[in-house]
Amino acid sequence: MTTILVAADARWVRDQVRAAFTAPDMRVVEVTRGQDVREAFAREHPDLVVLDLNIGNMGGIAVALDLRLEESAGRLERARILLLLDREADRFLARRADVDAMLVKPVDAGILRRCAKQLLGTPQATGV
Repeated sequence: MTTILVAADARWVRDQVRAAFTAPDMRVVEVTRGQDVREAFAREHPDLVVLDLNIGNMGGIAVALDLRLEESAGRLERARILLLLDREADRFLARRADVDAMLVKPVDAGILRRCAKQLLGTPQATGV
C-alpha cells in the first residue's frame, strides 16, 4: 500500500490531492498544520509527502527543511517531498529546501499522479 501524507490548511488543496490518489492500493493521510508533519511522518512512514507552500503556521519550505534536518541527524528516514507552489517564482525557494519535485497550483490530478509515480519510481512514470 502506498501512503501519501498531505499537509495543507486549505481544504481544497487536501481535497485535490486526495482525489488524485483515490485507488484501492493508496492511502492519503492529511494534516492541517505544518508543525504536525514530522510526527505524522514518523508515525505513518509515508512513501510521499505533499506540502502546500502556504500552511498557516509553518509553511511548506519550513516543513521541508525540518524533514531534511531530521534526516541528516539520523532521526527520520529520507522523505520524498513534493511541494505545491503558488507561482513560478517560488521555484527558487523550493530548490533551496531540497525538495524532490515541485508543481505550481492549481494542479491537475493527472499531473499530480504522474509526478508521484515518477518520484516513487513506478514503471508507468513519465517526465514532469
